Amino acid sequence: MPGHGTLVVAFDHALVLGPIPGTEDPCGQVARFVEARVDAILLNLGLIKQCIDCFPRKTTPGLIARIDWTTVWNHPVPGESGALRTCLIARPEEALHYGADAVLTYLVVGTGDADFEAKEIARNAEVARECERSGIPLIVETLARGKGVEDPGDPKWLALHTRIATELGADIIKTDYSGNAGTMRRVVEGCPLPILVLGGSQAQGALEIVRGAMESGAAGVFFGRNIFQSDDMGGFLRETRAILDGVEAPAMRK
Repeated sequence: MPGHGTLVVAFDHALVLGPIPGTEDPCGQVARFVEARVDAILLNLGLIKQCIDCFPRKTTPGLIARIDWTTVWNHPVPGESGALRTCLIARPEEALHYGADAVLTYLVVGTGDADFEAKEIARNAEVARECERSGIPLIVETLARGKGVEDPGDPKWLALHTRIATELGADIIKTDYSGNAGTMRRVVEGCPLPILVLGGSQAQGALEIVRGAMESGAAGVFFGRNIFQSDDMGGFLRETRAILDGVEAPAMRK
């Protein structure tokens, strides 16, 4: 939609990180996201099942199903403390059965583990073909993580893995922010697919990331902890929406 950036809430963290702050009342939080009229919410299938009553029939946010699991977030330096693992926990057709509008998977490169990365490629290619047969869009979360990755937001890494996901058959990309609008613009312009910028761990400059993403031409943002761990979640969501819609009041600008 011209002049409108997409706001997606990632709320799939507990599968990997457990009940971190902000996730203790999952259905209550999902209801708050719905009330705030975010564009979409990312959940694991278990929470989709538990929280389905939070989704009204009208003005319902899009529902994205996370269908894989990874150890990448439990490795301070991927590859140094044991082999990385990723596996599918659901299939696209199962996500459709749960009412999902799209599915999402990880694609991690830069690990230094050729066997792991070969499996990442094969797994994502398999999911892409299944999504094509089922008619459900595939979002791929592309990341550079590993001993050789000094800066996950380096445009060279971003250009590499976003293009890999494109070639595998993704429909939308979720990925890191490069750090500024200028370098991110080159990544966005070089990728044939829409890019949603992730927020990562709760950051003081979250709104600056939103501004930079919009200036770069990205399709929107895909935030998790910056939203559900915010001291003022409603206020943060309103400010984020104002930036995404291009109607940010001058007083909001930092």
